[in-house]
Amino acid sequence: MSASKPGDPRFFARTGPHSLAAIAALVGAEVAEPERLISGVAPLQSAGPEDVSFLDNRRYADLLPATKAGAVILHPDFAGKLPPETVALATPEPYVGWAKVAALFHPFPQARAGIHPTALVDSAARIDPTVEIGPGAVIGAGAEIGTGTIIGALTVIGDGVVIGRNCRIHAQVTVSHAILGDRVVLFPGARIGQDGFGFAISPAGFTSVPQLGRVLIGDGAEIGANSCIDRGSAQDTVIGPGVRIDNLVQIGHNVTIGHHAVLVAMVGISGSTTIGPQAMLAGQAGVAGHLTIGRGARIGAQAGIMADVPDGASMMGTPASPAKAFYRELVTLQRLAKAGRKPDKGSATD
Repeated sequence: MSASKPGDPRFFARTGPHSLAAIAALVGAEVAEPERLISGVAPLQSAGPEDVSFLDNRRYADLLPATKAGAVILHPDFAGKLPPETVALATPEPYVGWAKVAALFHPFPQARAGIHPTALVDSAARIDPTVEIGPGAVIGAGAEIGTGTIIGALTVIGDGVVIGRNCRIHAQVTVSHAILGDRVVLFPGARIGQDGFGFAISPAGFTSVPQLGRVLIGDGAEIGANSCIDRGSAQDTVIGPGVRIDNLVQIGHNVTIGHHAVLVAMVGISGSTTIGPQAMLAGQAGVAGHLTIGRGARIGAQAGIMADVPDGASMMGTPASPAKAFYRELVTLQRLAKAGRKPDKGSATD
């Protein structure tokens, strides 16, 4: 199967062509040919004269002299490497510019107002007329869904759930005991608001503790496929505005995640932990309960966090330690291992 340019029309909406002036305005750049038309987006190596491309990673800078792209979004430091016929759209944040331009040519799906005949919508639900509800979806009593929101096929929205404007709730999602802000995205299979993992232990066994809190999700947050966010026990689980949660992430009850934090795939957060704004947790990191991870902290992949992390700290390893100490320890262990393989001086050899 031959490679093709991005934006297969079978799957993605498409607009354009657009003028270089419109594209440059999104990027914050100036161009000498504002009326020139650009028809699409493409990678550096496959772009043609009617395409716009981008460079964000300097490792691919060697592709610039040979590109046939009509325009390239890139850092000003690399503008001089482009062929004469390629227009430089110089910006200090090329990837941000690319995101805006790609969305110009391939906008995110908009709601097609209507309720599919196979959907089950309780008569006590309050659904804005502009909402799209897909096949087999179930909307509970007292649920509220705001303007322009899309509810995907086979999704279940529980009683009393509130979903804001212009949200995208993909297929086979379940949402209960939750209030969502505007522009929230829940990818397929996400589970929001189920019971937290709470039970009392006695010699007679386990007694389940009622989970009486909610899940609150702020404006613009995105929750990845098959991720789970438990509702609070006696307080709310809170996901702040702009948070990005990858696929297969587990968030325990009473957790609070500050605005624009990032949790990568398979991260697990135990109950009652606070993640500060703009913190970043790499894949498979695990965090014990009742801890605080500070603003802007960086947690490495597979790290095990068992104590509070200060603002701006970088942690790695299990149990986690500051990144610099972790690397020093690793180098020391490697040196000791190599030394242990060397024969003792003066020993007999064959």
